[in-house]
Parts: sequence; C-alpha cells; structure tokens
Amino acid sequence: MKKYLFLFFIALSVGSCTDLTEELREDLPETEKPDPTALLQSVYSSMILPYQDQSRLWAAQEHTGDAVLGPTRGGDWDDNGIWRSLHNHSWDADHDFLRGTFSELLQIVFATTNLLQFEPTADVAAQSRMIRAFAVSSVLDGWGQVPYRQEGTSLLEDASVLSSQEAIDLILSEVDAIMADLPAAPVNRANKDAAKVLKMKTLLNKGMYLNRAAPTFDAGDMNAVIALADEIINSGSYSLATNYYDNFAPNNDAISTENIWTAENVGGVNGGAGNSVRSRWFCSLHYNQNPSGWNGFATLGDFYSAFDDDDLRKGAEYAGMTEVSGIRAGFLVGQQVDQEGNALEDRNGNPLAFTPEVALSETGSNLEVTGIRVVKYPIDYNNGDNVDNDYVYYRYADVLMMKAEALMRNGDSAGALAIVNEIRASRGTSALSSIDADIMIAERGREFYWEGFRRTDLLRFGKFLDAWQEKGGASGSERLVFPIPSGSLASNPNLKQNDGY
Repeated sequence: MKKYLFLFFIALSVGSCTDLTEELREDLPETEKPDPTALLQSVYSSMILPYQDQSRLWAAQEHTGDAVLGPTRGGDWDDNGIWRSLHNHSWDADHDFLRGTFSELLQIVFATTNLLQFEPTADVAAQSRMIRAFAVSSVLDGWGQVPYRQEGTSLLEDASVLSSQEAIDLILSEVDAIMADLPAAPVNRANKDAAKVLKMKTLLNKGMYLNRAAPTFDAGDMNAVIALADEIINSGSYSLATNYYDNFAPNNDAISTENIWTAENVGGVNGGAGNSVRSRWFCSLHYNQNPSGWNGFATLGDFYSAFDDDDLRKGAEYAGMTEVSGIRAGFLVGQQVDQEGNALEDRNGNPLAFTPEVALSETGSNLEVTGIRVVKYPIDYNNGDNVDNDYVYYRYADVLMMKAEALMRNGDSAGALAIVNEIRASRGTSALSSIDADIMIAERGREFYWEGFRRTDLLRFGKFLDAWQEKGGASGSERLVFPIPSGSLASNPNLKQNDGY
C-alpha cells in the first residue's frame, strides 16, 4: 500500500507531465489499491493552496483588477515587483504566482482523473468529476487553453490541450452527466446546486471565453442561466443573509443562509495555516492591530467611493470580532482603535489612520497608513493559524446577480433591476432607479469584492483593459489571457504560447 501511494503522489506532484506509466500500478494486487474516498479527501485538501492562498488564483483574479492593490511599502512587500506587475498588467511568462497557480490547478485536474481508475462509488466519482470541471474552468478562465488527459491515457504521452470551445463543452457535458449522482448536501462537498452554479457561470462567460476582445451573449445561453437560477431559487434552500458577513464568519457553515459550496476549514485542525482564509485578514491588517497583520494589501479609493454610506457591505461592527479587537468588518478607513476604543498608532508613533490615498510604490513617513484595508472574512480568534472560516466558492447572491445580468442582456432591464434592488435592500442600502451594464458591473463589485471574481467580471463587461487608479494607461489585448508558464511550454509541446507573450 505504501508503495502504491508513493507512486500516486509522485505522479500528482508533477501534474500533467510525468514519466510514470499506468502499467506501474497494474502489477499490484487489487487489495493494495488506494481507497477512492481517501483520495477524494486528498483532492479536497489539495484545493486549499491554489484557491485560498493570497498569492495564487485570488491574486490573479483580484490584484489584476480595480479593487485590490499590493503596494510596496518602503522595504516591505517589494518582492521584486511581483505584486506590482499584477496590478499594472506587466506580468510575463515567468511570473512565479501565475506559474504556481497554473501548475497547482492542473494537479487537481490530474488527481481527479487519476482517482477515477480505482472504481469509486457513483457519489465519489461524481464529486471528483465536478471538482475536475471546476479546476478546468479556472484554467480556461485564466489561460484560455487547458492541458487534459482522458481517463486511461498513458502518462508517457504528452497531455492533449483543450481549446476554449473544447473546455467549455467538457465542463457543460460533465455537469449534465454527473448531476444525478452528486449529493444534494453538505455545503462543503461538490453538490448538485454547486454544479448548477458552475454551469451558469460557464454559460454566462461563454461568449467572453470565445471572443475576449468583444464578448457576445447568446440569448439561448442567457435563458439557460435564468432557468438554472430559478431551479435554485425555487428550491427554497437559500435566502439572502440577515448579516452579510455571516457568509464569511468562523462558523459560516452553521449560520450562513447563502453559501452553496464552500471549502471546509476545521478550526484548530486544518486550513493550511498561512495559505488558508487566514491570509484574507493578515494580508491587510497593520502590525499593531489584533491580530498583528502583514500591513500589505489595500483597496483603491476610487473603488471604495462607489459605495453608499449606508451600505452594510462598506463596513460594520461584527460580534465576536469588534469587541475583541476594535476591528470592524468590511473596509477599514480612518483612525483605528482597540477593543476599548483607544486610538492605535503605527510603528513610528503616528496615528494609525488609514487613508484612501495610496500609491503602487510608497515612500516616506506615512507609508504604513496609506490605503483602505479590508476584512471581509471576520477574524477567528479561537483557533490559531488553522481557522474555522470555510472558504466560499459559490453563494446565493451570485445566483441572483447572474440571473439579473442574464435578464438584462436579454432585454429585461426591469426584471434585472428588481433583483439587484432585492440584494441592495438586504444590505441596508437604497434602491437603484435604473440598470445598465456599467451599473451592473459596479454592483457586482460592491457585492463580491475580494471574493476572487473581479477579473472575470471585468473581462465579461469589456473593462479589464481599461486604465484605473495606479494602473495608468490601458493594457494591450494580450492581457486578456495569462501567458503559459515557460516551464510548461518546455515540458508539453502540445501547449502554445498565447499571443503577445
């Protein structure tokens, strides 16, 4: 058994390219084959790094957009410009974070395909195929082409490469094929409603994936998005949360009424420590706050100014956090205080008052306080590094917003506006009087900031290449996709570098 698992994890570690062949496994007795259920749990664990770490897919999706900035603060956070290159769209094929993300997503694709050869139950096989389709969608979204092996393909052969159309077809066909075998619950497993959301997202983004420079939206695809949304809405299983931040709290598995699919992080037990959702608040908080953060990432003043003052999503006290540390949920701007209301200072003894003004490269005496900070996941003070906040992949508000967008694109602006205003009312802010594409993308920013969707949304709305604060001019069209990492090109001749790199 140990020998068998050793071979499996060696293959997993090299992702889509390896010298191991499937025949190495065939000589072993049937009784020594690994348990598919245990392998599935390993797959779930392997999703932590690429999806939750602050330097992986989240960075690719958020630092490249208009809502997150990773400024260099004197000698801190320079990292040879790796964060700045994401914000100003100057990355290349050797960008370490993009390379790591590409590789780790493909390892998930490999591991889920590999699992299927061990005769899993229908339930385990369906979950594995759902996770594979989810990872394929992430690679499609970022790179526009996906190295992929069919079950049973020799590992001595280079992985074939799916085009955007082929990847779309695979995702849609897989969701349809496995739907009957997927579990209805729990939320922290690939489930039926999560599969429906994946299909919705694929159909909504389909026209963008096929023509990123000029996305189109087929009426039939939009109708399918609406129909899938209605299935979820009419199930009665979800409702908009009474408190927006409950969706991200340490006990969100018990109190959120919105979450459809999450990654299970067990407090004090797992969660990947530094590369779990813990990073979502550590990356932003100052050294002198509780907990002592990394004094790094901020949102942009222009993005923050798009919120109404009464919008709960802009910021609020949160029980279990604010009375412990003085930290509010949402955006942190202005003078920061401790749990007793005492004003905090930076390390130089200046008032710790976060400013909307922030530069990509900070110098001077105020570099520790520039930039509005963000705490979207309420802090878990009870479980050390392995926090209890389950990471949110999909939630109900996104189902509603995707339906609203599909309605708008099919000409039903009134229906779209009603849904958007339903969400806004639940967040405590006033109704909008009209809706169009510009308002819709702004509202998606307000609802889903720092959740890992911003780049995709900007691409779909044709705004990803625009200039924005601290980015300067418009980007070249090559930035609509990421470059294939140099090492991947060298190891698989079926991959071709994306245009412009």
